[in-house]
Amino acid sequence: MILKEEKAIVVFSGGQDSTTCLFWAKEQFKEVEAVTFDYGQRHRLEIECAKEIAKEVGVKHHILDMSLLNQLAPNALTRDDIEVEEGKDGELPSTFVPGRNLLFLSFAGVLASQVGAKHIVTGVCETDFSGYPDCRDVFIKSLNVTMNLAMDDTFVIHTPLMWLTKAQTWELADQLGVLDFVRNNTLTCYNGIIADGCGECPACKLRKRGLDEYLRSRKGASHVRF
Repeated sequence: MILKEEKAIVVFSGGQDSTTCLFWAKEQFKEVEAVTFDYGQRHRLEIECAKEIAKEVGVKHHILDMSLLNQLAPNALTRDDIEVEEGKDGELPSTFVPGRNLLFLSFAGVLASQVGAKHIVTGVCETDFSGYPDCRDVFIKSLNVTMNLAMDDTFVIHTPLMWLTKAQTWELADQLGVLDFVRNNTLTCYNGIIADGCGECPACKLRKRGLDEYLRSRKGASHVRF
């Protein structure tokens, strides 16, 4: 559904997924603003990336102080002395920040109410999610109901990437005409390296695997004869 007369807030980290969502939102809504949360994340460059992208894209950019989350939830994204490790035997990865999406989306809702936006866009994804419970569709739907009840309003939380693989997320960026922009200007890497990243951390491996898969499929499609 095209909502050309509506306004949206995009939860924006400056990474691949949220940047793709930012461009998606600009196609869907009349007005878009972005919000980035400063929670003492391991790589401050993430915030700088978000600033630069928002400036280049031409959207109003809010940065909210969420440093309390850093105090409450020590993990690999907020501490240099905690190694980035994938979850094993059903355990959560060391990069999981308890309550992060719950708080981010709740505060995005408060901001939305102040700026007259009825739509909140987030790049969470259940298809390729790394075991994070707050990336699940059931959580988003539950929070959407709770937020509307708590604030006595009618917000809609949009998750355009929810059922996409990482390859399909790259495809969406390509369809939006921003594949190269997303590839060269976003920060996904847990080691704080822009664009293609370090190539070794779980985030970089997932990103590269998805990109390679999409580029192979695109190349294959170009050889089809009709």
